[in-house]
Amino acid sequence: MSSLGSRVLVAAILLPLVIGMTYLGDWWLFALALVGGLIALYELYAMARELRPLVLGGYLGLALALVGLQLGGFEWMVGGWLATLVSTFVIFGLSDVRLSATASFGVTVLGVVWVGAGLGCLLLVRDIPEYGFWAVMAVLFTVFAADTGAYFVGRAFGRRKLAPAISPGKSWEGLVGGLAAAMLMAFLVLYKDRDEFLTIPQSLALGLAIALASVLGDLFESAVKRDLSVKDSGRLLRGHGGMLDRLDSLLWAGPAAYYVILAFGAA
Repeated sequence: MSSLGSRVLVAAILLPLVIGMTYLGDWWLFALALVGGLIALYELYAMARELRPLVLGGYLGLALALVGLQLGGFEWMVGGWLATLVSTFVIFGLSDVRLSATASFGVTVLGVVWVGAGLGCLLLVRDIPEYGFWAVMAVLFTVFAADTGAYFVGRAFGRRKLAPAISPGKSWEGLVGGLAAAMLMAFLVLYKDRDEFLTIPQSLALGLAIALASVLGDLFESAVKRDLSVKDSGRLLRGHGGMLDRLDSLLWAGPAAYYVILAFGAA
């Protein structure tokens, strides 16, 4: 099967699953976030194996953060992150292998906060009364629109490199195209709830924030992969790379969306 065919097949399978779980919300979406998060964390730790991440401590920290969020809210998610420091230090102290404490702690905690905060904020967006489902749909489809718009505009008009040292394929022209597509998508998805959930200007601002965050999220993962000398985070999703490759933009877009909505007083 061609790379394009693989990408289409994977998207055709995953998209209905994600939309369905998001619609059901509650523990269904939590389960999806936990499984996806643990897979993404596994891929990160596999890429960074030379830094000797304390894998068990990371898995425990991510699980505690998401369970804490589900049962007690944002404060308990933070408690899960703090528990990561405790669990990684205990595991480090019990280990008989000489490790670099700074490198091990750093990459372990990085993974938990990076993956946990991104997915956790998406769960918080879903918990918004009445409008949570469509708010999450706005995030998902806006990220897709930003990526698609940037790709096609960049291919047609891209001349000026956006971040040549990190991702040579991205251009400023593509960024502008992606921002425009994202704002339009957020407007379309949230239009039916205009002035009840977010006003039209607020929807456009949300789309802009999501698009900018998604670009930064993609560049962040690219910087990590370049530093670790890997091309893809994994091969789980044929044609799409690994789970972390699919979540990278969402892991930044989720927090951006949540705090923008919170700033507008709609969360």
